[in-house]
Amino acid sequence: MRKTLRERLAILSDAAKYDASCASSGTVRRDSAASGGLGSTEGSGICHAYAPDGRCISLLKILLTNFCIYDCAYCINRSSSNVERARFTPEEVVWLTLEFYRRNYIEGLFLSSGIIRSSDHTMEQMVRIARDLRVTHNFRGYIHLKTIPEASPQLIEEAGLHADRLSLNIELPTDTGIARLAPEKRPEGIRRAMGDLRLKIEEAAEPTLVTKRRRRFVPAGQSTQMIVGADGASDATILSASGRLYASYGLKRVYYSAFSPIPDSSKSLPLVKPPLMREHRLYQADWLYRFYGFGIGEITASRPDGMLDLDLDPKLAWALGNRAEFPVDVNRAERERLLRVPGLGTKTVKSILSVRRLRRLRLDDLARLGVSIRKVQAFITAEGWTPRRLIERPDLEAMFAPKPQQLTLL
Repeated sequence: MRKTLRERLAILSDAAKYDASCASSGTVRRDSAASGGLGSTEGSGICHAYAPDGRCISLLKILLTNFCIYDCAYCINRSSSNVERARFTPEEVVWLTLEFYRRNYIEGLFLSSGIIRSSDHTMEQMVRIARDLRVTHNFRGYIHLKTIPEASPQLIEEAGLHADRLSLNIELPTDTGIARLAPEKRPEGIRRAMGDLRLKIEEAAEPTLVTKRRRRFVPAGQSTQMIVGADGASDATILSASGRLYASYGLKRVYYSAFSPIPDSSKSLPLVKPPLMREHRLYQADWLYRFYGFGIGEITASRPDGMLDLDLDPKLAWALGNRAEFPVDVNRAERERLLRVPGLGTKTVKSILSVRRLRRLRLDDLARLGVSIRKVQAFITAEGWTPRRLIERPDLEAMFAPKPQQLTLL
């Protein structure tokens, strides 16, 4: 018996929850108010909502189908899984996107898919959806497509003409892990496709000699996702892999998705999912080496097993392990040193550098800039304030440790 559209939507939206790459940052401004069409990426456009576990749920986030010819051990939609299957037609996805937008439920589309028949066949259907939305219906909202491994470069290029962001999942941080848990996937092919896409994005960013205009091609760039906790890789290994991806392929984001145990899973997979706090700490560490000048080796040096401390954020853990670097004088220190102070973010440091040209900063000035004095006071000196021997206190770490919580039996 054929499933109704509502039933298939329930199945395929639930199946898409394992994809974490749904941020829309970096896209160009595009609004239908002035130029006609439907949708927007600004103002009333992409308005993010976040689930309790931190995943973005603002877009219509669905799979084209959860049928798949691959048998990746960690995937609930693998070919040997006994999950309930469903499939949309391209026309149905287009209709759902437009109708959900008109009802103000969503501001764009996040579309992924299992692989049916072949990579090219699946990718062709996804490109068709994006093309129909853009060309036939003049949809100007946000579109994020998950590209299919081994799809032809021509299809990937056409997808880039219509989508705001493309992503190709590397899945696991090591080639060994991929070979063991997803033997049908070829990591070298995934990396080659990432490299090709980077070259096309950079080429489109160059103005033409005739019109001096830049071609619109994947304006929000490309991203990828790594599963955390499925293959036993340490946080140091995961961060090293993501660092190489950022450097080699110009990715906008690497997303970290905590592995979720699935029914009838392989014995090679863990029985218990990793704590979601591990996923959160990886994002914090990712930010430190991308925007704060930390090396990956510095971030992961606090523990010999290469794992991040779940009780302390990575910057605080580094500061406690390198107390000789502190205190830092907020009135004299250069930007790079200020960025290493726990509790000071990039915007706050910019404000400090601006304000201190006019006056010497005191603790209450930092408080007015939104700084948590409790977090920074042990690591800085300011006008009228020195931490004395606070930085040397043996119980300093305990001052920042989370308070114990009463466990429940229910």
